[in-house]
Amino acid sequence: MDFLRISKPMTALTQKNAKFAWSPKCGEAFGMLKKLLTSAPVLAQPNITKPFDVYCDASGSGLGCVLMQEGRVIAYASSQLRKHRVNYPTHDLKLLAVVYALKKWRHYLLGNTCHIYTDHKSLKYIFTQPELNMSQHRWLELIKDYDLEVHYHPGKANVVADALSHKAHCNFIDARPTVRVLCCEIRDIEMPTVLEAKLYNLVLEPTIKDQIIAAQKQDKGMAHIREGLDEKKRACFTLDD
Repeated sequence: MDFLRISKPMTALTQKNAKFAWSPKCGEAFGMLKKLLTSAPVLAQPNITKPFDVYCDASGSGLGCVLMQEGRVIAYASSQLRKHRVNYPTHDLKLLAVVYALKKWRHYLLGNTCHIYTDHKSLKYIFTQPELNMSQHRWLELIKDYDLEVHYHPGKANVVADALSHKAHCNFIDARPTVRVLCCEIRDIEMPTVLEAKLYNLVLEPTIKDQIIAAQKQDKGMAHIREGLDEKKRACFTLDD
């Protein structure tokens, strides 16, 4: 639904020392949110006698979580990060996403069994972690009120919560209007949305191996070793690509 990007003009008005000035962008955002909320897809009704599944994720821009039961979506939520939380370490951000979900759906989860899924593996050991900072102590007191189990869920599989939290394409779309138009055309012809994700795919390839190979070719010490290999005096070395 992209609520995080749509509500950005209005959430900016709530920041400290921000002057409250209702602009046309705010009006447009409010109208869009109202339209989306009144025409949202049908979600499943929860059954409080059965356990819940909560998928959480966090990024440097926001938090995202999805409440599910038996593979069906009950509710979803996302939130922008406050300024003082932008510099939180990854561990704290991931834990904050769990706390956000527990607070958001307290009326469903408190007193019921729930399974928390996160792509940060160390959160599995939060209850036995020997050293905690002040924020972690405070959050742990809240978490202990719930009957929950924390499970590791690889980031590639955690696509729903990941999409709600990152929204990495928002600024990219604003910077490239042509991409936004293309995405709309793809949706109009009902092509799979995975094609839209490919527009923002980045491939990172390390160059350290090539740098090492190039440096070895110019290194005097390596040249001496290669000469020994030719004379069969360096049995402890081998030569490969």
